[in-house]
Amino acid sequence: MKIKLASPEYLEKAAALSREDAERLFARMRGKLSRRLDTGKIDSLEAIALQLTIEDMELAEWRQRWSELTDRESNRSQSGQ
Repeated sequence: MKIKLASPEYLEKAAALSREDAERLFARMRGKLSRRLDTGKIDSLEAIALQLTIEDMELAEWRQRWSELTDRESNRSQSGQ
């Protein structure tokens, strides 16, 4: 998952977060993104916006997989009756 710059929409969302919510996002940050923050290649607002972007993308992927699983389960239970 390559993300270079945060969109203005996510920068606005990041700026609107409370300090506590921002800290939670920092705690979930991992890998390349946290290293870019540590080395000063991006500022904290950009890092939070990128983390929000990543989490939204992962949530959308999870919802898609969950939908597929529930559809399969529904079809299996209907054909078994």
